Amino acid sequence: MTVDGKLIKVNKFLEKPAAGMPPSNYAIMGRYVLTQEIFDFLGEHQLGASGEIQLTDAIQKFNETQSLYAYEFDGRRFDVGEKFGFIETTIEFALKRPELRDQLLKLFEKKIQESYSYKK
Repeated sequence: MTVDGKLIKVNKFLEKPAAGMPPSNYAIMGRYVLTQEIFDFLGEHQLGASGEIQLTDAIQKFNETQSLYAYEFDGRRFDVGEKFGFIETTIEFALKRPELRDQLLKLFEKKIQESYSYKK
């Protein structure tokens, strides 16, 4: 339920829903503004998805005691939780830095040339 423009009241937070079974078209982006009460829920040390203590699970328990809201983000999302996503993100941000851009482009050119010599 949208409350005000891009502010959305969240009914339920869910970590790693089953493939093809998302409860909505929204995703958690890993940026939170939470009060200190979240630590009470994290302190319960209950294992969630993948057998890990999940912040998302603690946020959902917190959500059951008071209303929590999400903000609909406009922009590009990077997944640094997997290897290639981390590399892509690093390259993307490095290319935006004037002091790194030219060096990085030269490195790419060199690596591309080297990769052609590997194929021979």
